Amino acid sequence: MDPYDHDLERGMRNRRRMLGDAWVDKSVASANDFTAEFQNFITRYAWHEIWGRPGLDIKTRRVIVMAITASLGRWEEFELHLRAALTGGGVPGVEGSGNPETQLSPDDVKEVLMQTAIYAGVPAANTGMGIAARLLREIGKPPSPLAATEAPMPATGRSFRSTGTPALHYTVREPRKVGSPQHTIVLSHALGSDVSMWDELANSLSSHNRVICYDHRGHGDSDTPAGAYTMADLAGDAERLLSELDNRFQSGPVVWIGLSLGGMVGQELAVRCPERLKAVVIANACSGYDAAARAQWQQRIATVADQGIEAVADGTMQRWFSEGFRSAQAATVGRWQRRLVSTPLAGYLSACHAVMNHDTTSRLSRIQLPTLVMAASDDLGTPAAQMQSVAHAIAGSRWALIDGAAHMSALEKPAAFEGAVRAFLQDL
Repeated sequence: MDPYDHDLERGMRNRRRMLGDAWVDKSVASANDFTAEFQNFITRYAWHEIWGRPGLDIKTRRVIVMAITASLGRWEEFELHLRAALTGGGVPGVEGSGNPETQLSPDDVKEVLMQTAIYAGVPAANTGMGIAARLLREIGKPPSPLAATEAPMPATGRSFRSTGTPALHYTVREPRKVGSPQHTIVLSHALGSDVSMWDELANSLSSHNRVICYDHRGHGDSDTPAGAYTMADLAGDAERLLSELDNRFQSGPVVWIGLSLGGMVGQELAVRCPERLKAVVIANACSGYDAAARAQWQQRIATVADQGIEAVADGTMQRWFSEGFRSAQAATVGRWQRRLVSTPLAGYLSACHAVMNHDTTSRLSRIQLPTLVMAASDDLGTPAAQMQSVAHAIAGSRWALIDGAAHMSALEKPAAFEGAVRAFLQDL
């Protein structure tokens, strides 16, 4: 019979991997004839039978243990796993002693405790926060001071209003990872939507970047000046916002990502004030319309002025989303239809004038910034062929086609849209 106890040895391997040699050596050394059987038991059954299962990755198992021990108030066990999580089982200050595969960042720990507050109660999370803050100081990673009134909302960003006229509502997501932002990215939304159309992309990109989303005039929480707007007006608003961002955050030139109306504003900015931009992404946004298309826009303006945005809402959803998406994601389409019809009527009509009269066709060749032009295969409002003409007019531009999406490609195919953007950002 093989005298090698595989279950015990495998359990000890996992135990050392998660808690570190120093802690396990100390625990083993303190065993006695009263505790030794228990040590053997938990090593074989907890650390081998459970921690050795392949169904979940080890970081997920670590998160589960921390959430359960905090919920049950098992603070000694919580602190044991938290310390090992923050150090990767290593010795604080000793380079390479921890295991990155098992390590959690302070932000990871914070998210565990925020979730615990909802499902197990604020007092449990409060105690866990206190223990975590103490351990971070002990291992030489003290949290920086920050007033509660200055704390951002990671899922939506911290809200501001610009100081100019009209005042624009904008949100700021600072990078979640430690260090300076790789880029400052500004996301510019489509006609009839608002900053919320960028929630998924903004939250993802903010891992290493500062991400700004703003509402165009006449949309969301921004002011709605009277009178028809021009694309120059909207670009002027954007230029003033970029100036304010530079003064507030020392952001410098930004990466502009605009879809539809936002992509038209990006074209105008790239022509008028290229010094404000590091690069530009133009998605589902043509450079202008022929007489027939402008007549259609004029008809839309007349219909909305007479009957309200509701009169064009169904048709807009048919252009925004492909037939398959509308069928499979009816609730999502319904949400965006509600957002469309709740746009201020005056703002929507005024912005329609800006879109109808938009024309950068003869000026696109002036754009010398790194540029990504994006189209969607099922976009009937801005067909891929129309977007290819934009790409051909901008020397050195890159091209991406999102397959199976209509006009709101960032909403319908978010992973493909983000993938194209990230590939572009990597080369900046």
